[in-house]
Amino acid sequence: MRRILLSCALALSVMPLSAQQGPPPPLANRQLADPAQEARALELMQRLRCIQCQGQSIHDSDAPIAAAMRHEVRERIKAGQSEAEIESWLIERYGDWISFTPPASGGGLVLWLLPVLLLGGAALVARGRFAKDKT
Repeated sequence: MRRILLSCALALSVMPLSAQQGPPPPLANRQLADPAQEARALELMQRLRCIQCQGQSIHDSDAPIAAAMRHEVRERIKAGQSEAEIESWLIERYGDWISFTPPASGGGLVLWLLPVLLLGGAALVARGRFAKDKT
């Protein structure tokens, strides 16, 4: 019985090691040969948010998913796609949140306008209160 428990414990302790990521994709950390293409790739990578780190761009992140996304950006730029095409493909795949400059539409538009509306409402309330105190 001890041998069975020991072998189960050993098997469970090794499982996290098998979940480790392999090496990053080839173009994750290697620059493109054409400097103009690499500059386009870097500019785009700085505008895209890492879905794992959330506060970092895929250019700055060391997360495996960011490495895969850097590789994808470089591959697509190397293949001749524009930044807009690549960005729209990534937004379609991961959602508007991946962009540091998401479009202001739908529910996002409400979130952009809400602080302005609240500030305006607070100014009206304050004005009304101060006007009452003067009389």
